[in-house]
Amino acid sequence: METLVVLLAITVILLSIVIIALLTAVTIMIVRVNRMMKNVNHITDNMASATAWLSPAKVLTEAFKVFRK
Repeated sequence: METLVVLLAITVILLSIVIIALLTAVTIMIVRVNRMMKNVNHITDNMASATAWLSPAKVLTEAFKVFRK
């Protein structure tokens, strides 16, 4: 009977360690994905502003403003 209790205790301890390790791994992955998505959002914002600035209407408007001065 004591052997069974000891084996069950060891099993519970090992499973607890595995669960803690998995939770830590998931948390680290979520933090990395969040950081990566912030970088992607920053890049898309830069691309959107560059695309808006390079539109023909914007380029012509800025050129006319330069030549009017």
